Amino acid sequence: MKYNVGIITASFTKDDIMIMEIKAMGHKNVSSKHGSTFEITKHSQLTPKGDCIIGVSSNKSMEDFSNEFKKKIANDNTVIKVELSTKNGYDEIIGYGHHKLSLTHQTDIVCRKSSYTCSRTLMIKSNKASIDLNRQLVEDLKNGEELTFKIIVE
Repeated sequence: MKYNVGIITASFTKDDIMIMEIKAMGHKNVSSKHGSTFEITKHSQLTPKGDCIIGVSSNKSMEDFSNEFKKKIANDNTVIKVELSTKNGYDEIIGYGHHKLSLTHQTDIVCRKSSYTCSRTLMIKSNKASIDLNRQLVEDLKNGEELTFKIIVE
């Protein structure tokens, strides 16, 4: 089943898997060199120092997540998959939820290899950071291509 609520589209299956799709844009300063995180942001600008940021001008942030979606993520037993896709590239990243995740940041969504949590954290113990991402995906993002950032919560 698919439900549209304002700008949020969430899909539910019989297995209670929840899906959120976010669109963002690449930027000429995407370097994807950070060793422990990757991030998308609603901000439109990116400086060369932002080596974890892979997408700008995202159309959603965590404040747009439904309470049900947040509740599912803020659970120690939740597995989270993020699928990243561009015109020529694709990657999938697996991480985990945690009861300390507040999921309240107004602009940024960060996936972390570590167990650190803050308002910007979507998932912890991620199996990839920006440096590990598919290089064709990164090249597309450097060229300003559109990024689809799909969050699949099991």
